[in-house]
Amino acid sequence: MGRVEKPRLIASDVDGTLLGPSEEVTPRTVSVVQRVLATDVPFVLCTGRPPRWIAPIARPLGLTGYAVCANGAVLLDIGTDSVVAVHGELDPVLLHDLASTLDKALPGCRLAAERVGTGSVDHELRNFVIEPEYYNPWGDEETRIAPRAEVLGKTAIKLLVSRRGMTSEEMAEAVGAVLDGAVDVTYSSSGGLIELAAHGVTKATGLADIAERFEVPQSSVIAFGDMPNDVEMLQWAGHGVAMANGHPSLLAVADEITGPVTEDGVAQVLERWF
Repeated sequence: MGRVEKPRLIASDVDGTLLGPSEEVTPRTVSVVQRVLATDVPFVLCTGRPPRWIAPIARPLGLTGYAVCANGAVLLDIGTDSVVAVHGELDPVLLHDLASTLDKALPGCRLAAERVGTGSVDHELRNFVIEPEYYNPWGDEETRIAPRAEVLGKTAIKLLVSRRGMTSEEMAEAVGAVLDGAVDVTYSSSGGLIELAAHGVTKATGLADIAERFEVPQSSVIAFGDMPNDVEMLQWAGHGVAMANGHPSLLAVADEITGPVTEDGVAQVLERWF
């Protein structure tokens, strides 16, 4: 690895990258992010999380700028808690077609839909709707259960698919063989959950949007991640850094591998300059 210039924009995944098993940002990471912000270098969260899950991460870090949410489908202004852009929505016709295909490829699968509108984030809306027996390996307390017809009945930014007894890798392989290219498949855990989003919408496209807004060239962007939904982002960035605890597909494309999240791998890299 050659010498890397001081970045002008920093992008980081959240779970498994900034957050470890404790689900908290460590003091070391908080300290380096605050030093970054003190130099007016943007620090951007790029995550599969929806907008309503950003504030608990942004607050301890002191972030008030942009976040790329839902794997690139949503651009959030953290400071105003408002959605400023939505990309690649899935309409109800496509969602029903996808459900039929999924039932054949993954018998017994259960579905959920993530939705969002522009403007202020309304945390009481039915942004996330699941059908009965949908299983989330993260064990969150989402309780907006609805019949499948309601899950598929409105435009969504992504369709989530759970299947007990299978890994996410196995599910992605089975589904990838039968989809026609209208959507892309990714996952951010191995616990039997995959996500379908509009073709070409990734964390990389969301990050490119933000870099353009700040007039920062691609070559001056550094990005951190740990799972397959970070691959495009690390490939796009001028310098892509994978966590040592990362998925093999990410380690294969990274320009650099840093320490694991449990050893503040993001901070280890950023402390070179900040």
